[in-house]
Amino acid sequence: MDTSASKKRILILGGGFGGVYTARHLERLFKNRSDVEIVLVSRDNFLLMTPLLFEVCSGALDFRHCAFPVRAFLRTTRFIEATVRGIDLEKRVVYLAAAREHGELPYDQLVLALGALTNRDMISGSENAFTFKMLGDALVLRNHVIERFERADVEQAPEQKRRLLTLVIIGGGLVGVELFGELTGFVDGIAPLYKHVNRDEVRFILLQGADRIMPEIDSRLADYGARILKRQPGADIRTNTHVRSIEPGKVHLPDETIEAETIILAAGVIPNPVVAGLPVEKDKRGHMVVDRTMRCPSHSEVWALGDCASIPGPDGKPYPNLAQHALREARVLAGNIAGALNGQPAKPFVYNTLGMMGSLGPGKAFGELLGMRVRGFPAWFVRRMYYLLQMPGWSRRLRIMIDWTFALLFRPDIVKISVESEDALLLRDKLLAGGVAETPAERTAQTTSRANGGPGGPFPEMKPGN
Repeated sequence: MDTSASKKRILILGGGFGGVYTARHLERLFKNRSDVEIVLVSRDNFLLMTPLLFEVCSGALDFRHCAFPVRAFLRTTRFIEATVRGIDLEKRVVYLAAAREHGELPYDQLVLALGALTNRDMISGSENAFTFKMLGDALVLRNHVIERFERADVEQAPEQKRRLLTLVIIGGGLVGVELFGELTGFVDGIAPLYKHVNRDEVRFILLQGADRIMPEIDSRLADYGARILKRQPGADIRTNTHVRSIEPGKVHLPDETIEAETIILAAGVIPNPVVAGLPVEKDKRGHMVVDRTMRCPSHSEVWALGDCASIPGPDGKPYPNLAQHALREARVLAGNIAGALNGQPAKPFVYNTLGMMGSLGPGKAFGELLGMRVRGFPAWFVRRMYYLLQMPGWSRRLRIMIDWTFALLFRPDIVKISVESEDALLLRDKLLAGGVAETPAERTAQTTSRANGGPGGPFPEMKPGN
């Protein structure tokens, strides 16, 4: 007999900051309520500390240490590792898939925290570029960069060697700039290990469509960041530069074609397609429009937060989609859901942004904290300590501190982390022997799927789906 059928089910979709912390706060609010069931569905079984993803790519941090297992973080929440296929708002049912299993899960209250994906619609041929959004992306990109150096070390043709040692980042927002800084620092460390690669041969090109990099932050801090990055050997930062298209190994600009074997797309994000497909009001960027309590105006049992929601502030302008906001939104949203089940009015979300921080590579950063601008090593240290304390669990924090200490004392590691099986390696060798090569996007998609393990397992207490 399904004992959960008589319970009020709060279903949370998404395992990022917003979803996981909403579940954590709901556990506290309903700890003495046996008539309420909290369920969290996520494609991955871990909470990813995305601001630390850059250091995973450079090897300054072990890839396991920037993530925390959801099951260890939550106490009474029922966790399901699965992919959300769709939502029927009228039937109040969510359709899920995992491996070869499909099913549906009904709900009484629904929380949408599905996050966002890299925007591949802006530039033609974006599937030929790497993305930098998930843990698998960092691992694949790291392997790729190391492999380019291995090939460049034995390459005799000057033009091919130039292509191997050219890295292009499309998008000069905060993500693109932080990745640019971390990669230049990584290359500084590994270049001496390759006797036939001169550090000055490596080119880093940052392409930004706007008139300055990092338009989301204070212009003086953005100018400081640009000055620091331009000091790196081979750095080329171009503003007011629009990319027409991307093809394997080439970036086409209006008046130039850049040949590069490493092309990374960091030109913005779009809401999760599941949210984008819902028949509810959305803003011009595709975010679900909610009121100040984070409730959907047309469906009172549906709530949204984080990257997939447009939450208005007191001035009517939507809050930025930052981790610090998602953490605070989760607390207020949990209280509003508890109030809804108890017949109490919902409270609006009000929060004054603490500021923004960004890294420019090892030992260099910038930030605006409580209206005060900081830069250089102090900003780098504050940024690290802030994200260290945001990581749940002292065991994880200790491991991060150990990784950081070793990264300061020793040269970056150039061991590639292979996530391919023997069968996959044999198939790849056969393809290469036949002259067939995979695109970066194909390698990223396949390796990411394997790195994440792929969602799997049956859905207990769920009705079979179509």
